[in-house]
Amino acid sequence: MATPDFIRTLRASAGHQLLWLPGVTAIVFDDAGRVLLGRRTDTRKWSVIGGIPEPGEQPADCAVREVFEETAVRCLPERVVLVQALQPVTYGNGDVCQYMDITFRCRAVGGEARVNDDESLDVGWFAVDALPELNEFGLSRIKRAMAEEPTWFEPATLG
Repeated sequence: MATPDFIRTLRASAGHQLLWLPGVTAIVFDDAGRVLLGRRTDTRKWSVIGGIPEPGEQPADCAVREVFEETAVRCLPERVVLVQALQPVTYGNGDVCQYMDITFRCRAVGGEARVNDDESLDVGWFAVDALPELNEFGLSRIKRAMAEEPTWFEPATLG
């Protein structure tokens, strides 16, 4: 995944220390109820679509942009599925990030699914009962996006 310029600028002064960043995940369904996935160049695994908003970019706009950039599919966010602080991640170069993920359920409204950038090896639509191997992150978000439930979040702890 390409590192946005604004993060490179932050890293120039912050070094490898923890950066707290927003993240957006888009679970995109077509009219047949299939879900859009991309196979990433960095892990070579199938994944849901997502990315990091640019400074000042609204999360829903980020979801639309990331889906188009990675897959050439146009989508419309319909609702927020979940909001969750993820565990810190340490990258191979020593950079540490922690993301606040906002996941949107989206509806495809145009475009043909294809590899549209250098972050993806493959792109495709999959029936939810015939998904390729996915990690728990993707599977849980697809499951929640399919449910007609309120936005999910970690329950608050009384302290």
